[in-house]
Amino acid sequence: MTYYEKYIADSTLKFFLKNFRALMNFGEINNLIKKTSGINNFFSSQQEATELSKKIREHLSIVSEPDRREYGDFQTNKDLALQVTEYALLKRNDIEFILEPTCGKGNFILAAINQSKSLKKIVGVEIYLPYVWETKFKLLAYYLTNDDIPKPEIDIIHGNAFEFSYQELAKSTKHLKTLVIGNPPWVTNSELGSIDSNNLPEKSNFKKHSGLEAITGKGNFDIGESISLKMLKCFENHDGIFAFLIKNSVVKNLIHDQKRNGFRISESEKLNIDSKKEFNVSVNACLFLTYLNKKPDFTCKEFDFYNRKYITTFGWFKDKFVYSVKDYDQGSTIEGKSIFTWRSGVKHDCSKVMELERINGHFRNDFGQEINLEKNLVYGLLKSSDLKGDQMNTYRKSIIITQKRIGQDTKYIQDKLPLTYQYLKSNKKCFDMRKSSIYKDKPDFSIFGIGDYSFAKYKVAISGLYKSTHFTLVCPEDCKPIMLDDTCYFIGFDQLKIAQIAHYLVNSELVQKFLKSIIFLDSKRPINKDILMRIDFEKAFESSDFENAKTKIDDLKIEDWEKFGQMVRHSVSEQMTLF
Repeated sequence: MTYYEKYIADSTLKFFLKNFRALMNFGEINNLIKKTSGINNFFSSQQEATELSKKIREHLSIVSEPDRREYGDFQTNKDLALQVTEYALLKRNDIEFILEPTCGKGNFILAAINQSKSLKKIVGVEIYLPYVWETKFKLLAYYLTNDDIPKPEIDIIHGNAFEFSYQELAKSTKHLKTLVIGNPPWVTNSELGSIDSNNLPEKSNFKKHSGLEAITGKGNFDIGESISLKMLKCFENHDGIFAFLIKNSVVKNLIHDQKRNGFRISESEKLNIDSKKEFNVSVNACLFLTYLNKKPDFTCKEFDFYNRKYITTFGWFKDKFVYSVKDYDQGSTIEGKSIFTWRSGVKHDCSKVMELERINGHFRNDFGQEINLEKNLVYGLLKSSDLKGDQMNTYRKSIIITQKRIGQDTKYIQDKLPLTYQYLKSNKKCFDMRKSSIYKDKPDFSIFGIGDYSFAKYKVAISGLYKSTHFTLVCPEDCKPIMLDDTCYFIGFDQLKIAQIAHYLVNSELVQKFLKSIIFLDSKRPINKDILMRIDFEKAFESSDFENAKTKIDDLKIEDWEKFGQMVRHSVSEQMTLF
């Protein structure tokens, strides 16, 4: 559907036809529109007014829909905009000033003027010019058909949210009760940069990451988060409400960084929405609402947007950032530092060559090729999706482990394992195509996430990708250790009973409650090394008892139990760091 045909309502078209001559003088038509609707500077030049007069005569189209990806554009439907605005106005029914920094097609602004009679000023900023016009036309049509209601001063501005002077706007509206509302872009700076978008903020390390963190990905930030921070910085001292539809990860970051930023916000709420239903995208998103000009607090209550059912309260508690304040209050006795170093599994970035299936005594790779190899470097492999049971020593896939430590010379393969070497050499092109810089200037067929710890016989392992906090005890197959891939985390042991006790402890009710209290399960990778290193095994051991452990571990002897206790009571040793 084309621009004018779609966006100009009949009442608006009749208005311009009635005042057609006034279009020849944009000052005159602007004054008339201002008197009719409250909209300031409807036309910014005579050229725009003249162009509209021509298009009305010719009934031609000028613009099609934009690339949603270019603008991070997920327009809020009318029903959702009405519900969000209604909820915000229930919190404050005396709002006088509304700001929408990325107003799109104007649905939030229309919802607000339809529900509030106390408005004095409205400002909408939008980078995409056709949306600016659509919003203006909608507003004009609304006031043409509702000419008896109060008309606030309205400015719909064509501009970039990252360049607009919100500081000046904040100064001039400080005396007005404020609602900052909207739906900023749901994309990251790297996503927009990859398509050469101009819809980007000025490059700056606004989260103050170190150089290494920026290089490895933490420097990649969400555009909606950048806009949210800008709004909170500028309007934190306004009496009012902040209400944004943003990704869950952005809300988590805002509350986490509130400890450092100390914005004057309080009584924050996160209301989860169904983004597939509302926007037809698979993103965890929500309405984030918080009060402005309050004594700063550092927690947020989470609800379901549709039924208002309470889920949890997350944020800073006992000087820790947690997902559930209630559960952490009970499970925080486990908080500390793990005596065992949690490791991620093997990383190779060459699965078609390195990962194999066993078929009729032969190996087959992901190219479908059957190959003969010496078994020396072939180990069983488990991935996150395999870690479902309580204990296992079977696997679907095998992996070639070319090194015992990072950077080890791999020339030995050619001398000692000719079949393996010939296979790797024939696929060297696949290794050379690996994009990660970690393989640069490393020996041929190098892997990462490898060390003495990888060859521990017994591993207590967990998936880093899934929502389950259950740990699996991985045992060797015919005395040969089984490897884990880099989506898994584990601690390793050479003694079965010690591994079984560690496995029992991490699956205990108290440790599980602790983990559930600190893990945000809607994160991209909810379980990571930082989380796991917070399990204090000494505290977990002291909170357990031998008699209960005996019911879970076959043939457990008191000597084994006491040996484990003695081990975790000591400071971190070289052995514990290793495995």
